[in-house]
Amino acid sequence: MTPTPEDLAGAVLTIDLVALKDNWRRLSTRAGRAECGAAVKGNAYGLGIDPVARALWEAGCRSFFVARPKEGEELREVLPAATIYILDGLFAGQAEFYAKLNLCPALISIEEAREWAAFGRIYGRKLACAIHVDTGINRLGFSLAEFEALLADRFTMEGLNISLLMSHLACADDPSHPLNRRQQEVFAGVRARLPGVAASLANSSGVFLGDGFTHDLVRPGIALYGGNPMQNVANPMLPVAILEGAVMQLRSVAAGDTVGYGATWTATRPTRIAILGAGYKDGVPRALSSHEPAGPAQVFIGDRRCPVIGRVSMDMMAIDITDLPEGAVKRGTRAEILGRHIGIDEAASWAGTISYELLTRLGSRYARLYTGLESDAAR
Repeated sequence: MTPTPEDLAGAVLTIDLVALKDNWRRLSTRAGRAECGAAVKGNAYGLGIDPVARALWEAGCRSFFVARPKEGEELREVLPAATIYILDGLFAGQAEFYAKLNLCPALISIEEAREWAAFGRIYGRKLACAIHVDTGINRLGFSLAEFEALLADRFTMEGLNISLLMSHLACADDPSHPLNRRQQEVFAGVRARLPGVAASLANSSGVFLGDGFTHDLVRPGIALYGGNPMQNVANPMLPVAILEGAVMQLRSVAAGDTVGYGATWTATRPTRIAILGAGYKDGVPRALSSHEPAGPAQVFIGDRRCPVIGRVSMDMMAIDITDLPEGAVKRGTRAEILGRHIGIDEAASWAGTISYELLTRLGSRYARLYTGLESDAAR
């Protein structure tokens, strides 16, 4: 019998595209009259740009956001008819690359705007672009003074086809943060300077701040992939990524024995342990390592949570299964490290990080299984 990829991999990553599409529809409904786009930068947050983008297209998404022009090229291969914005702006000297692939740069400076307008004149038409104005996060984008200078530069403005005015929220996951309201007010002033141009302010968390933030187009990212867009509330999104490690060996250790590199964990009782075929090469953070008797990091196996013990190593990790019934786990049994029972935000908190980093660092060695892609609809 020919083995399947999951038979040969110690860890299996299942991407539930039905849940992904459901999350997009939930966000679209929440956004009201605004169009719901999708941020698929970073290889769709580590989950695979090709199947993820196709699934989102099937769900009804038509506007996509990536960070780099190379990502735009990859996405254009998948979705020939999509609107694709490049969030990192216009890379120097690459206007022709953008134009040939119909990529829309989110321009972040007067220098970029002038280069894009000048190329459009050579190209023979005004090319679509977004204008990204910084309203308080102080990363990419026109400052308010630079934006006013752009508006005053008639020659450059006449060469631009501005299809979107956008900004980015800094603290949207905390609805009570005063910077949300300040950014909203600043953005309202910016919008008034370009009447009639579609506007976008809301990221995943911004979608949940209400109508005053959704405008014409929202651009969720982490919420699509199952991350909680809001602090201190139940996650309204469905889990999309399910990471499992297979049991390679069962062992028994005596009280006083240690487990793993550095002998950092010591058994306080006779302990049954399972060694899983998943480690930091597979995207399991080494920070999930524990010297504590019962965690805090856990996996789900045998219908209950069991603590991670000792150090997570490159290829494996150990868990304490003493409290499971004898025979509940055997060689080949899969333990959920991330997914429906172990939330991505919970796992990230154990590792001292955030769900974004956990997803984008998922490795490439495991078997990837995609479920729920209906068709080649994008083509």
